[in-house]
Amino acid sequence: MSDTSELHIVLKPAIADVVRQAVSRGEYASDSEAIGAAVLEWRLRRALDPADADTICRLWDEGRASGPGRFGSMDEIKQAARRRLAAKHC
Repeated sequence: MSDTSELHIVLKPAIADVVRQAVSRGEYASDSEAIGAAVLEWRLRRALDPADADTICRLWDEGRASGPGRFGSMDEIKQAARRRLAAKHC
């Protein structure tokens, strides 16, 4: 039994270009993987309670308006988290 199902879709050129660019940048292994990720996000957004969506949008806007964070990279965030964890166990 296959864990995939084949669909034929037609995209507007601008959307198809976005998908191809994401694949060419290595974000996805294939057009199918990129479309699958987009459909998963769509499905999750549809399942989200509208009040939760409003809260997430508000928090996102507040975070953006607060300016740049104190960390310059994900590695710095991880290092800080490891330091806090180590300090907690001492």
